[in-house]
Amino acid sequence: MELQRVCELNTTGSKKTKRLNGNGFPPSLVKMENKGSDEVEKLKTKFLSVWHNVKYSWALKPKTSFSRNSPVLLLGKCYHFKAEDDESPSEPSDEEVVLGDVDAFRKDFASRVWLTYREEFPPLPGSTLTSDCGWGCMLRAGQMMLAQGLMLHFLGRDWTWPEALTLQPLDTETWTTAAAKRLVASLEASLQGAPGPSALSSTSQPQGPSFGSAEEAEAHLKEMYHRTLVSWFGDCPSAPLGLHRLVRLGLTMGKQAGDWYGPAVVAHILKKAVEEAMGSGLAGVTAYVSQDCTVYSADVVDCHRVPRAGQTSDETPDATPLPQNDQPAHASTFPESRAVIILVPVRLGGEKTNPEYFDFAKSILSLEYCIGIIGGKPKQACYFVGFQDDSLIYMDPHYCQSFVDVSTNDFPLQSYHCPSPKKMPFSKMDPSCTIGFYSKNSKDYERIRQELSRLLQPSGKEKYPAFTFAQGHGRDYDLSAGLNPEKREWPFIRDPRRTVTTVGDFVLL
Repeated sequence: MELQRVCELNTTGSKKTKRLNGNGFPPSLVKMENKGSDEVEKLKTKFLSVWHNVKYSWALKPKTSFSRNSPVLLLGKCYHFKAEDDESPSEPSDEEVVLGDVDAFRKDFASRVWLTYREEFPPLPGSTLTSDCGWGCMLRAGQMMLAQGLMLHFLGRDWTWPEALTLQPLDTETWTTAAAKRLVASLEASLQGAPGPSALSSTSQPQGPSFGSAEEAEAHLKEMYHRTLVSWFGDCPSAPLGLHRLVRLGLTMGKQAGDWYGPAVVAHILKKAVEEAMGSGLAGVTAYVSQDCTVYSADVVDCHRVPRAGQTSDETPDATPLPQNDQPAHASTFPESRAVIILVPVRLGGEKTNPEYFDFAKSILSLEYCIGIIGGKPKQACYFVGFQDDSLIYMDPHYCQSFVDVSTNDFPLQSYHCPSPKKMPFSKMDPSCTIGFYSKNSKDYERIRQELSRLLQPSGKEKYPAFTFAQGHGRDYDLSAGLNPEKREWPFIRDPRRTVTTVGDFVLL
């Protein structure tokens, strides 16, 4: 056929023929076709991102409503939205509502680290996936809980981000407008070959003014800790607590990128990640996961002790911790102690959460050393940080954002903070969850143990506590006799001679 040859006129005016490659098209056309395919894939990825956001309701739900007559609890902090001098039964104006703690609550909530779905990051270990949309929500929820523990350690519970109130709310109108602008800008950049918004946002910003007072120096130091902490959760292989590291650790537990991760498995992945990251400025922190819904006090106290020279490599930091004089006063570490993030996987019922545990969950979220609860709805994880009346307040990871290169100086922090809290009835909470606590040292742990033991005392209605404390080490109870060390890491392993009905990783009491 004539299409199988291309005639070219040479310098002498004669004709010569050039045979095409195997698909019948010249190389230039093939290159154009490949480039077009790449552009189509990029467009598909961007539209898929928008679809995930619509699917998980960020673009559809209106603003979250809060009652002005009931207190709001947020990780141990209590806020009242009603003005103290307002005794009028009529509905107040907006100006009167602001007289309460609305802004204080907004600033506190927006200061928590928000980790969501991301796209266009380097491929995850053992796969070609460059996004965790649709499957990574429990890992993201676990990251947020771990980040809160590290914030307590390095910054303290009273710290808030100075720019928290400048964030735009993610309600229906603002989200759709921002999403449309971002999508159009990305499409135009793809067609023109220019860098997209995500690349432009990673450029360095000019340095701020120098500080002169001690208060300004302290604020500057805390902001450095804030930025460093966020960078630990970056979506790149080098981030010590990033998604790539968690997925790599999950491979050792039989989980792959794209799999569903439960709250108990995530607790063990986080523990291993913290242990491995001890040389990345985290030598003063470690993690402990309870066994069979039991926290063994001797094991926690051992975790508080700094490992000595001569111990195994996985117990000894491979680098020195951050200098003592570079830490905020309340985040300083003791020579003989390190902080412990205690993770307790539990099941609060059978198929559904037992209503008898609602008050227990409220009591837990009212404690300042509680770093939250990871759980959510079936197959849709959330990070619970507080409550009002009979509704949980949570941070939602189901919001797909672009990759941010945290290795650059002054990378943008806005996408790591959420201005819009969400609420969910306690009745919709999945019974499988993991509760987190922060213990500064052994003395602090003893106070936590005593206080939680009182909360865990069964009431007249409740027959069984959500979890328990026990003296001694877990190994003293021979719960995993004959098992190798790797299998001993898994939760809820019982003596095979005991007959207990179980569901998944959890024991039904």
